[in-house]
Amino acid sequence: MNAIITASELAGELAGAHPPVLLDVRWQLSTAKAAGAPPFDGRAAYGAGHLPGAVYVDLDGELASAPGANGRHPLPDVAEFGAAMRRAGVSSGRPVVAYDGGQGWAAARAWWLLRWAGHPNVRVLDGGLTAWEGPLSTDVPTPAEGDFAPAPGAAGLLDADGAAALARSGVLFDARAGERYRGEVEPIDRVGGHIPGAVSAPTTANVAADGRFLPAGELRARFKSLGATEDGAVGVYCGSGVSGAHEVLALAVAGIPAALYVGSWSEWSSDPDRPVAVGPDPQ
Repeated sequence: MNAIITASELAGELAGAHPPVLLDVRWQLSTAKAAGAPPFDGRAAYGAGHLPGAVYVDLDGELASAPGANGRHPLPDVAEFGAAMRRAGVSSGRPVVAYDGGQGWAAARAWWLLRWAGHPNVRVLDGGLTAWEGPLSTDVPTPAEGDFAPAPGAAGLLDADGAAALARSGVLFDARAGERYRGEVEPIDRVGGHIPGAVSAPTTANVAADGRFLPAGELRARFKSLGATEDGAVGVYCGSGVSGAHEVLALAVAGIPAALYVGSWSEWSSDPDRPVAVGPDPQ
């Protein structure tokens, strides 16, 4: 099953007899506090217009637990996550499509979590809301309660020790911007740099200017040039497990399975005893 869906394909499915559940996961990584500007309000954006029938899902509150020692966006409590998905109308036997404002990171986080929790049919709207050419709605739906029961473990998950081991024995991609990987700047976390052995692979290079994924063949060629193979061990991390989910999604489009280190750099760098590499070289 393809992990992404085009806007035209989605329009056709929504007009059919068995439309997918739509999750609006608009969110933005914000450094607005430091800049003195108000943070992005995904719920307000949803209220101003969303795909008809879509239910808003709050990334910080429903797709992650509270920030702490395990990073800025740790895994949510499984029971609470399942309850949130059921409130949104998610059932195991009905397809789900997640979308965001166009960047794809937040929708990919919902995709990855649902796949990890055992949902068999989840896709991301390629290009997000900006790719949608149909009407928008301001009506807030009240979907029937779904029956989704999370069964964690269906997708690869790494902890800090697993990520460190994979960086030595397989391929661990760092999906952040290159300057953060190299340690030249660090606008959010305690220290800049990367996990020793990790390979820089910014997730922004997986998409075209309009935010849509590059063709599968181009993605496959990119990842293979960086050392990944379909039958090798591949993992991804980012700042807090959001853009890294987008890279896992890109790898899935390329036909390369990958695990996600959810704690990512926000967890890794919070412990001063963990090693940090700087510069362009993985080591």
